Amino acid sequence: MTTKTALLSVSDKTGVLDFARALHGLGIALLSTGGTAKLLADAGLPVREVAEITGFPEMLDGRVKTLHPRVHGGLLARRDLPAHMAALAEHGIGTIDLLVVNLYPFEATVAKPKCTLEEAIENIDIGGPAMVRSAAKNWRDVAVLTDASQYTQVLAELKAEGEVSRNTKFSLSVAAFNRISNYDAAISDYLSSIDPSELTDNAVPKRSEFPAQSNGRFVKLQDLRYGENPHQSAAFYRDLYPAPGSLVAAQQIQGKELSYNNIADADAAWECVKSFDAPACVIVKHANPCGVAVSVDTLGAYTKAFQTDPTSAFGGIIAFNRTVDGATAQAVSKQFVEVLMATDFSPEALAIFKPKANVRLLKIALPSSMASTRNSHDVKRVSSGLLIQTADNHEISAADLKVVTVKRPSAQEIDDLLFAWKVAKFVKSNAIVFCKDGMTMGVGAGQMSRLDSARIASIKAEHAGLSLGGTAAASDAFFPFRDGLDVIVDSGATSVIQPGGSLRDQEVIDAANERGVAMVFTGVRHFRH
Repeated sequence: MTTKTALLSVSDKTGVLDFARALHGLGIALLSTGGTAKLLADAGLPVREVAEITGFPEMLDGRVKTLHPRVHGGLLARRDLPAHMAALAEHGIGTIDLLVVNLYPFEATVAKPKCTLEEAIENIDIGGPAMVRSAAKNWRDVAVLTDASQYTQVLAELKAEGEVSRNTKFSLSVAAFNRISNYDAAISDYLSSIDPSELTDNAVPKRSEFPAQSNGRFVKLQDLRYGENPHQSAAFYRDLYPAPGSLVAAQQIQGKELSYNNIADADAAWECVKSFDAPACVIVKHANPCGVAVSVDTLGAYTKAFQTDPTSAFGGIIAFNRTVDGATAQAVSKQFVEVLMATDFSPEALAIFKPKANVRLLKIALPSSMASTRNSHDVKRVSSGLLIQTADNHEISAADLKVVTVKRPSAQEIDDLLFAWKVAKFVKSNAIVFCKDGMTMGVGAGQMSRLDSARIASIKAEHAGLSLGGTAAASDAFFPFRDGLDVIVDSGATSVIQPGGSLRDQEVIDAANERGVAMVFTGVRHFRH
């Protein structure tokens, strides 16, 4: 069925003039509204105002202009039903074969810090979504475009065949309903976050960080072979508006398809490694860092990180916050690795891994500001519900530390303590991390007892041939008793960093003084479940 008539009514006018010119060149009649009609007319294109078609002027400051049977009848009539076509003929309604609509910029408007409720309300589109829904419902007969990125393909098909293909029209319909869904969800999120008792005319409304209704919007990136286990099915989704530099932005350069567990572990590794400013390497196994180090270059960082726990590093996920060069690639290639992540790979590095076809190489560009790469909220699924919290993006510096012991940590110990604290943030609770000279020396994770985590960290160091003498130790939460501190000091730590906040803090401080170690409090804990 040849495309004869198009209706264009857009808020974002990017590319619409060139698109309209091309439609006119193909002999397609143009209908339009308001500012879009003026744009086309000023460019010399023959365009009919919708008001001329409906016989009714735009009114209520543009709130009512397309809500009319002559518009929706032309969009909704099924061309294959004689009764529908007879009804159009009886009332003198023409068909509309192509609809181009993008909506009032509600999301951009409410993102402005000084947006008032009145401004938000006036940017809730009514006629646009109504037309989009009508066209998308009647997708067999109407092509509906809701984004400028769709113009090129549609024009190509119109030029080649005189109409838009069935498959493309269906895809456009799905995209249209997705756009309406996301638009309505954004409105719901915004309005649900406002306490009506706090409303003041023409003022910026006070909004809750957690709206009364949460409307998650995610886009599927790929189906996965299976989930955590082969009997579970799975898929990988990204946020509708993902943070730059996050895992979903990864470009897979080579290797097998990523598995569910690969993605979960890769995210843990990437979030940890990008928190460091110096060249860093993080090795993750089963969602826990088993080796973390910084150095003057990637090779030095990898060598130190691998030393922490060579056994656990086997089959792990390795992440770098720098470009992987040839020397680093040569060293990494000697071990079995599932996924290797970096900001980039040198040609030499790519050549080294090319024969290892199963190794998954992921490239993720990092923006200059690390703050922009972090999620603002974390979500955990529970039975028939969600737990939503602000993300643990808290950072500390030496100035934030409170020395609570007689012995004060040296400058080197301060550096080691801050490094250990940063690593502990990414280790499953209960977490105990020993560090020295910019590398992890022993990591104890995920135990029901903090004592057991400390013992495991010590055992792992022993198995790796590392001495814990003179190390800094981090505990992600406070010590409820002195016994946890004693285990750490017995292992060789000479300085300790912990949140504090226990009823028995003084008992633990007294123990640290008795044992002659320095201890600092952060005032913040880093539970990670």
